[in-house]
Amino acid sequence: MKKIGIILTAASLVLVSALAGCGKKEDNTQGAASAAPTAAASASAAASPASKKGVGVKVGMVTDVGGVNDKSFNQSAWEALQKLKTDTGAEVKYLQSKNDTEFQPNLNTFVKDNYNLTWGIGFIIGDAMKQVAAANPNAKLAIIDEVVEAPNVKSVTFSEQEGSYLVGVVAGLMTKTNKVGFVGGMDIVVIKRFEAGFKAGVAAANPNAKVSVNYTGAFDKPDLGKAAAATMYNDGVDIIFHASGGTGTGVFNEAKDRVKGGKKVWVIGVDKDQSVEFGNDVTLTSMMKYVDQAVYSVSKNLIETGSFDTKPVVLGLKDNGVGLPPNNPNVPADILKKVDEYKAKIISGEIKVPEK
Repeated sequence: MKKIGIILTAASLVLVSALAGCGKKEDNTQGAASAAPTAAASASAAASPASKKGVGVKVGMVTDVGGVNDKSFNQSAWEALQKLKTDTGAEVKYLQSKNDTEFQPNLNTFVKDNYNLTWGIGFIIGDAMKQVAAANPNAKLAIIDEVVEAPNVKSVTFSEQEGSYLVGVVAGLMTKTNKVGFVGGMDIVVIKRFEAGFKAGVAAANPNAKVSVNYTGAFDKPDLGKAAAATMYNDGVDIIFHASGGTGTGVFNEAKDRVKGGKKVWVIGVDKDQSVEFGNDVTLTSMMKYVDQAVYSVSKNLIETGSFDTKPVVLGLKDNGVGLPPNNPNVPADILKKVDEYKAKIISGEIKVPEK
């Protein structure tokens, strides 16, 4: 993937500033979102009625195959749009893609319905968005996890390898067996960044630890995640980091089964603080990827300013775009101190984390 540096235009500064302040109930009617508050973009309070500038503005979102209930980045993006509705009065809606043939039709549905902004969530939507953008030059589009070089598309990507390095440090220092695992979804560039960073972090913290890797080939198959986790745990792995969307639900379920059976194993979550969903009994920590903040900030900037900056942005540790969650009750203080030391070295450039 082409590497694009952070470009600090006015809109990009809004996005980075929002991320620097980082620390549900899902409406599945696929119509206007409920106004339930969520954790997305929690730094901003509910707007007063006088500031509801989004009334009459429509923002749509197309999921990848993981779906809006993936407990991962699609869900984070949808929670951001729910908050956008609460704060601004904008109309928000999602369309769920069951397979890759639905990406382009779903994007076109929002464009033809004159939505003010249409999001595509996920690397694999990139080709479809490029085609829709070319055919509809007046449409405003935005995408997470891919760079689409078009004058009407805002691209937001993340340095997943940096946050993954930090959870790799945690895994390397906390494994009791010197065996840890990585479960990926599809074998694509974005997920390779997670894997590369994780392996580098483990190696830096514990050169004796071995990392097993399994790509399930899917983001929406919990059964495959459960089988992959079972194989790893059977082989002595005691900590698994997953970057597999909804497939990761199976990884957590397998861990829960093991813990109930008296075996202590852990999962490192992804994108969101997955301890909220799966509990602290199996969630060691999570590699936070603040998709919600990015979606919220770009969308709100369009509402408030009427302008649409399409220069690509890459968000990493220095922007608080990735990292560990604020609370890590299962990680000892001395290890968190080590994590902070590695984080500082990455931000300063002393450590360059590999992307593949």
